[in-house]
Amino acid sequence: MNHRLPRWITWLALGTLAFLYVPMLAVAVASVNRGRHGFTWRGFTFAWYTRLFGNEHVLEAARNTLVLAAISTLIATVLGTALAIGMSRFPWPRWVRRYLDLAVYLPVVTPDIIFAAALVVAFSVLRVLSPMFELGLPAMIVAHVTFQVAFVALVVRSRLASIGPHIEEAARDLYADTPGLLRRVMIPLLMPGIVAGAMLAFTLSLDDFVISFFTAGPESQTLPILIYGSLRRGLSPEIHALSTLIFLVTVLLVLGLERMTWLAKESK
Repeated sequence: MNHRLPRWITWLALGTLAFLYVPMLAVAVASVNRGRHGFTWRGFTFAWYTRLFGNEHVLEAARNTLVLAAISTLIATVLGTALAIGMSRFPWPRWVRRYLDLAVYLPVVTPDIIFAAALVVAFSVLRVLSPMFELGLPAMIVAHVTFQVAFVALVVRSRLASIGPHIEEAARDLYADTPGLLRRVMIPLLMPGIVAGAMLAFTLSLDDFVISFFTAGPESQTLPILIYGSLRRGLSPEIHALSTLIFLVTVLLVLGLERMTWLAKESK
């Protein structure tokens, strides 16, 4: 029996891939084109990357982006892992579990623009209680954590579902207390899911624009905000180089996430 797909499906798949990646390839080519304007090829050069790393505004935005992503990911990973364990292993009533599931999925499906506007309103109220909620890097960290937690919790919960409760019950039968169970059994088994969730959260933070734009202050510009501002003034080859580097970092993180997911499946 012939199970080959029709040729048009193959061409449709290739066309879809081209639609997704050819624009990024064009940006990468422009970043090494000696010509500053237009699409005429003037020769190969790394000069725009050299000028990029000598631009203090870009370096400051890169520092803000990495600090924001690192701190928010660390907090979200701890909270998301605890949330996943609590939701999966505590004997919640069925109606409570339904509402908890809704609370976790809501940040994932809510449009960024609505989420960002809600955060601005919430911060304006919380600003009365603490200056930490002034628009700037601390407020951006809180904003990123609020949506990163849900993604980490979902990834860790999928890992918990694959493990099942039997190993924990066996550890309890061997007189393991809760701290020992978490340290010696749960956390090592969950580590592939925890790392995968952390990498996903880090990638989302690096690429986020809308929520960062709504909660940023004058001294907390990130790379996506910098690129958006450059669009309004006209793109330069340095921005092409910056976009290419961000894309490469994102690809590496996604590949790492895929690797961690594969390892998690193999260890079932």
